[in-house]
Amino acid sequence: MDTVTVDSSEGATGRTAGVVGSTDVAPEALEQYRRELTGYCYRMLGSASEAEDAVQDTMTKAWKAADRFEGRSSARSWLYRIATNVCVDMQRSPQRRARPMELRTSSPPDPAHLADVLPEHAWITPVADDRVISMSADPADAALARDSIRLAFVAALQHLPARQRASLILCEVLGWQAAEVAELLDTTPAAVNSALQRARATLAERPASVETSVDDPQRRALLERFVDAFERYDVDAIVGLLHDDAVQSMPPYAMWIEGSENIGAWLLGPGIGCEGSRLVATNASGCPAFGQYRVDPEGGFAPWGLQVLEITGDRISGYHNFLDTDTLFPLFGLPAHLD
Repeated sequence: MDTVTVDSSEGATGRTAGVVGSTDVAPEALEQYRRELTGYCYRMLGSASEAEDAVQDTMTKAWKAADRFEGRSSARSWLYRIATNVCVDMQRSPQRRARPMELRTSSPPDPAHLADVLPEHAWITPVADDRVISMSADPADAALARDSIRLAFVAALQHLPARQRASLILCEVLGWQAAEVAELLDTTPAAVNSALQRARATLAERPASVETSVDDPQRRALLERFVDAFERYDVDAIVGLLHDDAVQSMPPYAMWIEGSENIGAWLLGPGIGCEGSRLVATNASGCPAFGQYRVDPEGGFAPWGLQVLEITGDRISGYHNFLDTDTLFPLFGLPAHLD
């Protein structure tokens, strides 16, 4: 992997006013950057829980080094410098995170293919929108932010070396100037622009992000029909809401299924235990999502998975179930149990 050499000290350029012990780097002042830093680290790492850990590590390093902050760069730039270093250190493994669809061909709707379970560090995990996007942001800015945290886009980012990934996220997602990124990465604007060109070329070879909008009335109606059909477990109705070539995945299982008929067969076969489930709405990685709770034999409903729906046009093109509820449900603020 390409590396980025940065540390918690300030850059040699970017002079702005500041003094040792500035209130700009007091813990309460740095907290205002937590959400945007979480979004940056999520795009860098492809994992919501790792992003949270990376930001906490970044904050801790910043607090410890606050007495050495001299104001030669902004507190925000200083934090991003530290966060970049933390993310690079966390990604020393050659195994990049990916989606099941990138790892193997599709499987028939047969439970025998559930034998292959991916380790946690191998798959892209979703992030709660409100952990990385300001809910009061301008609608156009919020739409751009949602596009940049979609599962397909984050998976594509993992194909980029660290320097290219950081440059692309900072310039094209967060709107930094090449000169600002060059200062952060201890390089030149020309090198940043060159990294951007290579990054764009690599991403152009990857599948495009799925277009969706949770605010469009037609989409809201589609989601209402999905919830109604799923909670009644009307599989014919569910299949009718899917594109013919829709895909289903179930991390941490490596298998994935292609085609609405196969998804229907799965729901009526191995997935029949989902009958009687309840859904709780949320948003994940820029897409509509639901916490799924299956019938608990001891009463009520127990967490089963986080459903993330990708929508293209007027139907669902991706139906992804993330089963690590112990990790994901707390990050999404989903209840531990339903009465």
